[in-house]
Order: sequence, then structure tokens, then C-alpha cells
Amino acid sequence: MAPFVLYLSLALAILMIVGAIVVVVTKDLLVAVIASAVVDLVLAILFYILQAPDVAITQAAIGAGLTTAIFVVVLRKTERFEDD
Repeated sequence: MAPFVLYLSLALAILMIVGAIVVVVTKDLLVAVIASAVVDLVLAILFYILQAPDVAITQAAIGAGLTTAIFVVVLRKTERFEDD
């Protein structure tokens, strides 16, 4: 791999870790859902870099798109903030 691709992969992996930490730590459930979508999109980009475009498309469509939409619909019908 070219050095640029390695640096890009490292930056994306760090972004995924930060997003996962935000998902676990935050009390605002909408922020957690958005951070989860970011983690899924970054994972789809990493799959594409690893030359698995079919998996990347599936991850982007199902992981980031459909799952996020379902979570947002559920949040609209419930409370947005987690109880202590």
C-alpha cells in the first residue's frame, strides 16, 4: 500500500474509535445515533480501501442508512435523553 493510504486508514481508524467512545459516553441518544452512523460510514470507507466494494456498499446502505433511520424514528416516539 502507498503511504498515503496507510495514513488515511490510520486516521479513519482513529475517527472510528473516537466515534465509538462518543456513542458509549454521551447521554443524548440522538448524538449517539449520529455518532454510530459516522462509525458505520467510516467502516464502509475502510472496507472500500480494503478492496471490498460490495461489503462497503452494504455497510453504507444497511449500517449507516437504514439502521440510523430506524433509530431516529424510534427516538421520535420516545425520550431523547437517557435517564440517570
